[in-house]
Amino acid sequence: MADSGSGDIAVIGNTDLTPSESENNIKNTMVEKGTNLLKRMEIGVAEAEKRTGKNAVNMQETYTVYLVETRAVDASSEGTTPVPDSLWRRYSEFELLKNYLLVTYPFLVVPPLPEKRAEFVWHKLSADNMDPDFVERRRVGLENFLLRVASHPVLSNDKIFYSFLTEENGWKESVFETGFQAKADSRLKALNATFRVKNADKRFADMKHYGDELQSVISQLLRVRARAADRLYGVYKVHGNYGRVFSEWSAIEKEMGDGLQSAGHHMDAYAASVDDILEEEEHYADQLKEYLFYADALRAVCRKHELTQFELEMAAQDLISKKQQQEELATGTLRTFSLKGMTSKLFGQETPEQRETKLKMLETQIEEGEELVKEKNTECEEFVKSAWVDIERFKEQKDHDLREALISYAIMQISMCKKGIQVWNNAKECFSKM
Repeated sequence: MADSGSGDIAVIGNTDLTPSESENNIKNTMVEKGTNLLKRMEIGVAEAEKRTGKNAVNMQETYTVYLVETRAVDASSEGTTPVPDSLWRRYSEFELLKNYLLVTYPFLVVPPLPEKRAEFVWHKLSADNMDPDFVERRRVGLENFLLRVASHPVLSNDKIFYSFLTEENGWKESVFETGFQAKADSRLKALNATFRVKNADKRFADMKHYGDELQSVISQLLRVRARAADRLYGVYKVHGNYGRVFSEWSAIEKEMGDGLQSAGHHMDAYAASVDDILEEEEHYADQLKEYLFYADALRAVCRKHELTQFELEMAAQDLISKKQQQEELATGTLRTFSLKGMTSKLFGQETPEQRETKLKMLETQIEEGEELVKEKNTECEEFVKSAWVDIERFKEQKDHDLREALISYAIMQISMCKKGIQVWNNAKECFSKM
């Protein structure tokens, strides 16, 4: 099991984390420590292992665990390479960590996990989540998730994240002790509720729309790529028929036999190479899928901002209503129709004592309302400030990552075409020597 005390690493404790509280805690903790955990710790998911055991309802199940390894950078820089600390985690534990981060840091674009089950697959690719190739790609994706969090200027300093990496036993209990689950349930209900803000921030509205569009275009791109992979697989494999025909033909030729046989071997090798090519393509597809899921994280931040703005508007509206009631009660005039006003007309006016009691109660409620509006206004301003800083960071990361992925994919396609040309050049040479 990992030693949580290894290395010189500072972490912050969990808080209820309004943006300002989170930022202040991090600033106080990160004195002379650098900006993220990756500068102080090497992190990896080294391997995956299939296991069998009983689940929560005592049913036998097969599942996969992943070996998380960590090593302090200082230890590696001293000229020796110590054995890394390691522990096993299930995918569900990665999900728990991500959900905790989403609830605790609603103003941040939290990195997504790799898919639990394969999506946008071409017909020769297994959609089974226990398939070894899929498990390996998910291992890479889980490692990428940890590296994303560990390189984030805020998330990397979270105490729960650090304990996920270093404490095998008791980690789940420490997560639930934060009370995040109750906040998660409340957040889910609020975000699923139907509401409309009156004064929407155009920047967040535009960003939410961009998230919708980004998810749409990446989904289309992945579907096109899956169809292209199906056709490419067929084109390559049909070259194996060339190999078989040339081999059979060589058996009946004396002068041309060797050339035909050699050309057939080149065609067989070409047909077999498609498996490695499409496996490499899956790597680029997974990079695109990451940003497909990132689009959800981006929209979640925008939705949370809408909720924060809506709560501010409701508090302000309630305060206006209370002040209007106070004015009506003090002057004895009704500015708008109300059930209370009709009741007074039907059953008589309130006594001075009753009116005085209500005025005092309204005065207290107005003071509380003004305090709430001030609090909600500060919360909204801090959310906007913190969220927009992280959105700008995310946009820069996205532009860099997708540009590099698309360039690399284009280079791979060019290389693939060159190999095809080389195969036919080799075949031409074989035919020329016949």
